[in-house]
Amino acid sequence: MIYIEFTERQKHIIELVKAKQPITSENLAEHLHMTRAALRPDLTILTMLGVLDARPKVGYFYLGKTSKNIIVEFMKSIRVADIKSMPVVVSEDTAVYDAIVTLFLEDVGTLYVQNKGALVGVVSRKDIIKTAIGNTDIHKVPIGVIMTRMPNIVYAIDNESVLEAAGKIMIHEIDSLPVVEPYKAESGKELYKITGKISKTNITRFLFNLSKE
Repeated sequence: MIYIEFTERQKHIIELVKAKQPITSENLAEHLHMTRAALRPDLTILTMLGVLDARPKVGYFYLGKTSKNIIVEFMKSIRVADIKSMPVVVSEDTAVYDAIVTLFLEDVGTLYVQNKGALVGVVSRKDIIKTAIGNTDIHKVPIGVIMTRMPNIVYAIDNESVLEAAGKIMIHEIDSLPVVEPYKAESGKELYKITGKISKTNITRFLFNLSKE
């Protein structure tokens, strides 16, 4: 879990506002024995985070948001498009053997299958292992035979929140989701163009980089 750690002065400001709301910046500065100019950066931060609310000619109010609330709201504001990565895409006629080679060369756990630019299937490392340990000739069998097909593919779209995507990954117990852009074929059928992927690795890397910042 990532926590927002307020400074001692910011904590003091929050307690003063809770006790004396509404309270002006002049009164806060007086209580803290400092100038309004020195106090302004802390008030700006607390207001931007949604901890305090400022009303002109009235003063500051406490909104009651905790650091946990702020983190959840922040995570909901991050879109899939902000952290998605490039998918590894193969065609339906790719041999299972070649798919195995691609998995290792690209160091991924999932391959996305497309036909004429549209997403038609997904193949996981587990699917390939099941096929490889059987009596199947992996040099001759195409990936299209063992893939999971639409409409049984769980996917994400660019405007979806990272929190929603993470929930889908957990619920369906998968490593990643294809990120798609829906469009209509000439026949009127809805198809999906694959524009990226969002995975456990994407989300973990995002959280790690966020904690460093």
